[in-house]
Formats: sequence, C-alpha cells, structure tokens
Amino acid sequence: MLGKYFKAPDESVRDRVPPGQYLAEGFPVMTYGDTPTRSPQDWTLKIWGLVEQEITLTWDQLQALPQREFTADFHCVTHWSKLDVVWRGVSILDVMANVAIAPTATHIMQHCDGGYSTNLPLGDFLRAENCLAHTLNGEPLPIDHGGPVRSVVPHLYAWKSAKWISGLELLPADAPGFWERNGYHKRGNPWDEERYSG
Repeated sequence: MLGKYFKAPDESVRDRVPPGQYLAEGFPVMTYGDTPTRSPQDWTLKIWGLVEQEITLTWDQLQALPQREFTADFHCVTHWSKLDVVWRGVSILDVMANVAIAPTATHIMQHCDGGYSTNLPLGDFLRAENCLAHTLNGEPLPIDHGGPVRSVVPHLYAWKSAKWISGLELLPADAPGFWERNGYHKRGNPWDEERYSG
C-alpha cells in the first residue's frame, strides 16, 4: 500500500489514524458499478418509514437550511485515510429537526441512487458532526465522490458516508444494506477495525 500515493502516518498524526490505515496523498475514488448521475436541480431526499409524515426535501429546500462547514478525517475500509477533509452542507440534526420520528425507530437505512444502501443505528446517525454535504474543499461535490449530495459520518468507515444519497428510511430494527449484505460489517467502527462481517 505504501508508495507514491500512500504513506504511513508520522507521530504528529498517529492518534488520528485508526489501526491498519495509511494516509492518502490525494482523495481516491472508490465505486462499485456504474456511477449514477443526477443534477442538483433534480435531486430529492425522501424521508419515510417510522415517521409521522413522509417528507421529500428538494435541492432548494436543502440550500435554505443553515449551511455549515465541516472539517473531518475520512477513513476508507480499504486501508486509506484522508485527514482534514473540508465539507460544506447541512447538519444531519438540522435535516431531521422537523421530522417526527416514531419512538419505535431504532435504525436508519440510507438509500442511494444506483441501488446502494447502508444501515446505521439512529445513535450513530443523529450526531452533530454528521452532515449532508454538497461541497468538497470549496467546490461542488464531484459526481465521483457522491455528488450532488452525500452523507458524511466521519466516526465510521467511509461506506457509511453514503454517496448519491436519495432516501432515509426509519426502521424498527437493524437490517443490512447493500454493502452489509455483501460482506461489510454492520457498524464499521475504524478504531475497532470493523471492516467485514465475521
């Protein structure tokens, strides 16, 4: 893994890099299958399941919510990390503030264009540092990195930061998404190296 594009973390950042990870010089693109494409004007986010009322959020409505900058480290399950990635978007807490979640909801499924999905316990999703990002390092989020909008869940491996996000389904119990059905760990904590299912 080491070489031109990856390096071992030095002492100054070692406490920020989970076990088994190397630092990426650039920002690698990891995608399975074809890359979905959707313009910002056509983007919507449906929120349904265990909620009092289904909601569909448009691009303009997302832009009307409080916009924030988020700087976070990004850890891919394939053993690379990128430090201090700068995203801009909307806090997950602000997105969900007007959603009446049923008390029986315990998990959320993130649905994405292209047929992808990934699950999260609500406690991992409803955190102040998580966001729906539409900007990466000051530029519109590239399609290859999940544009026009992706979730960013920095405390877990990056497949939990769902690219091309288009839906949030509130669930009464855990259920595997696309990645979890194909061998990935149900939670994905990088500090515990929860890469793959046992």
